[in-house]
Amino acid sequence: MSSRLSKSDPVRVPTGSGGAPAPPPPTDAGPLGTGRAQRGPVALGFLYAFGALLAFFLAEQLLRVGSVILLVVVALFIAVGLDPVVQWLQRRGLGRSMAVLAVTATVLVALVLFFVALVPVISDQVTKIVDNAPGWFRELQSNQRVQELEERFGVLSKAEDFVTSGQWTSTLFGGVVGFGVAVLGFLLNTFLVTVLTLYFLASLSRTKQALYGLAPASRRGRVIDLGERILASVGGYVSGAFVVATAAGLSTLVFLFVVGLGEYAVALAVVVALLDVIPMIGATLGAVVVTAIGFATDPRIGLFCLVFYVVYQQVENYLIYPKVMQRSVNVPGSVIVIAAIVGAGLLGVVGALLAIPTAAAILLLVREVVLPRQAVR
Repeated sequence: MSSRLSKSDPVRVPTGSGGAPAPPPPTDAGPLGTGRAQRGPVALGFLYAFGALLAFFLAEQLLRVGSVILLVVVALFIAVGLDPVVQWLQRRGLGRSMAVLAVTATVLVALVLFFVALVPVISDQVTKIVDNAPGWFRELQSNQRVQELEERFGVLSKAEDFVTSGQWTSTLFGGVVGFGVAVLGFLLNTFLVTVLTLYFLASLSRTKQALYGLAPASRRGRVIDLGERILASVGGYVSGAFVVATAAGLSTLVFLFVVGLGEYAVALAVVVALLDVIPMIGATLGAVVVTAIGFATDPRIGLFCLVFYVVYQQVENYLIYPKVMQRSVNVPGSVIVIAAIVGAGLLGVVGALLAIPTAAAILLLVREVVLPRQAVR
């Protein structure tokens, strides 16, 4: 009898109970697929410790460049917000390159006009506000209720000394050198964000195509659809927030000229517009600042400011904001509040700005991906 099997002999496969193929014999493989006999506990402990140290080192390096990453995220956020304007110009017959060039030129001209024309005016008006602050404090001290509080706590005297000392700005930033460094840092960050924004805006189409190409071919269409909807939501939110803030600033400018605070109108209008971008509390903060200066200047003007902002915030909350935002983000009010609080706690004002479109993107993925999968299980 030959010891070799012929081609016609069947191959016997070991079977377990019930006739099913028996499982392969266990192998003594370690975590890296090699035998445990080749790696003792000391070697395994060294490998695990090295992996933990490497992860800690990478996390530390990531935290060191966290500010740079934040600038990149803000620039990308603004670029996505400007992209609807580019698409609008494309629908009007301009090519992508010409539309990007037109938006870029508009942004640069707006920045130049702001720094050349508005910054000196704002600086002069802020100086007037600081110079008039002692008189406002004296008028407040003449109030009987305020006098009682002053006698008990001395709050106004301390505040007046702080404002009139001429050192409050430097103290706020940690000395004269710290103030200069803070100003230079702000200008540098503004320049970097502007350059990155224009770069992202010019290359946004190619960037999206490269990212979509990472998805499997079988799911690429679905990924492109969801990605475009998320980007449209982010862009709509940024554009809408800009429109709402501009409306608040312009209405404040006109109102202050009419009511008799024209000497502070431009500076306060810019403050209101910038604060109005902050979700939830921004509009209220701007109203408090203007109303306080109005009361300090003239009680009647302060009363007019109070009535104006009470009425305007109702118009903004129930007419302007819903009309502007209804096509951009579909997020419940409770989610907006929670997202803004969490974002502000993590990244401050920038986090509050990024929180709402991020929440909108997460809700879109939950509605379009997670819930349909749960429905078929």
